[in-house]
Amino acid sequence: MNMLEIKQLTKKFGEYTAVDNLSLSVQEGEIFGFLGPNGAGKSTTIHMAASLLSATKGEIEIMGRNITKHSRFAKQAIGFVPQDLAIYEDMTAYENVHFFAGLYGLRGSELKRSTIEALEFVGLADRQGGYPRSFSGGMKRRLNIACAIAHRPKLIIMDEPTVGIDPQSRNYILNSVRKLNRMGSTIIYTSHYMEEVEEICSQIAIIDHGKIIAEGTKAELKAIITNQKNISITVRSTERLPMEQLKSIVGVNTVEAAEQTINISSAVEINNLNPIIQLLVASGVEIRGVEAQETSLETVFLTLTGRTLRDE
Repeated sequence: MNMLEIKQLTKKFGEYTAVDNLSLSVQEGEIFGFLGPNGAGKSTTIHMAASLLSATKGEIEIMGRNITKHSRFAKQAIGFVPQDLAIYEDMTAYENVHFFAGLYGLRGSELKRSTIEALEFVGLADRQGGYPRSFSGGMKRRLNIACAIAHRPKLIIMDEPTVGIDPQSRNYILNSVRKLNRMGSTIIYTSHYMEEVEEICSQIAIIDHGKIIAEGTKAELKAIITNQKNISITVRSTERLPMEQLKSIVGVNTVEAAEQTINISSAVEINNLNPIIQLLVASGVEIRGVEAQETSLETVFLTLTGRTLRDE
């Protein structure tokens, strides 16, 4: 089932077109990475999907329901974690979550229970009486997430949830994203950290100039750029190198040798490292190091957009 369906979405600000006839589907159960350089239309798109911004034209559906016609349903089905912290410094952690959960329609004992459960989920139950002004950056980010998930939304949109925090807090949040997904939430995840997207996302879309320019799994996106991987093997000497036999191994395209290095280009979908190593060892070639390099998602992004993800 499509958790989110965007159809021919356009958003204009005066004469400027931020999102240009964009269509996109997010399947139920996915952790969906949504990437784009600054000014590409990514934030505008997710703000429209979260009902925080109206579209110039086009349709957005959550679980088959138009979010404009079924605004109450959409509000309860979506949890939005903004990049800019949406918490109140003069309210306790408990009061913050309680307030936002109430906006989503929770009341009475359910509201209290959900508030505590959300704080427990992000590891802040023991700090529920504390004020955010005394929290670290990572704790504030976790509280930001708690405010968005207390009503147990089916779709959670996370906009840069780990920006500006320490590695330990980042790992905690990434593990929380996986756990939320296992608990039944579909996640749309944006980040300036490509390694996060590679680590947790099952499907990825890249937007630029208001349009989707590539979409697929990590392997599918990398295949757009190349279907090759490079294997670099450091050896003591290449004197006994069985060049022709290496070239005959399934998947191997080219073999180049220098004094102490063998560079092999091979089809990315074929796992042939073991037979390569076995042939070299059997031929008396002393191996000192092996490095297999595939095209990175960062390279794909740079090639398609002409910019790195962290460009300001």
